[in-house]
Amino acid sequence: MIGLVIVSHSDLVAEGICQMVSQISASGDHKLPVIAAGGTAEGKLGTDPKRILEAIKKANEGDGVVVLCDLGSGVISSQAAISMLDADLKQHVRIADAPLLEGAVGAAVEAASDAHTTLELVIAAAEASRQLHKK
Repeated sequence: MIGLVIVSHSDLVAEGICQMVSQISASGDHKLPVIAAGGTAEGKLGTDPKRILEAIKKANEGDGVVVLCDLGSGVISSQAAISMLDADLKQHVRIADAPLLEGAVGAAVEAASDAHTTLELVIAAAEASRQLHKK
């Protein structure tokens, strides 16, 4: 199953999105791996490549990992974390260019709905959320 990593500058935001996404995507016996990587090790606002690296490893079940980020420096920290991965895992980890919450929901629904989905389809579902209009 494809895993998701939620990167936010706030641990509370990352945890909250993970909780919401886990509930939305829940079906069957196997729980979608959705891992939070929010805040710094000191509990402050920010992002930490080492926390993101550990979250990626934890979310990986062999089919790949999609990383969703809230702000630009979260992307930079995620890129740094991905650069620290071994070559085999690195080629199966992608950052989605998507809004954090909406992208996470789209990615989770795709990942949970089809055991044979691909990393590319999960990313496409996340990125399609950019087209959601709210009025």
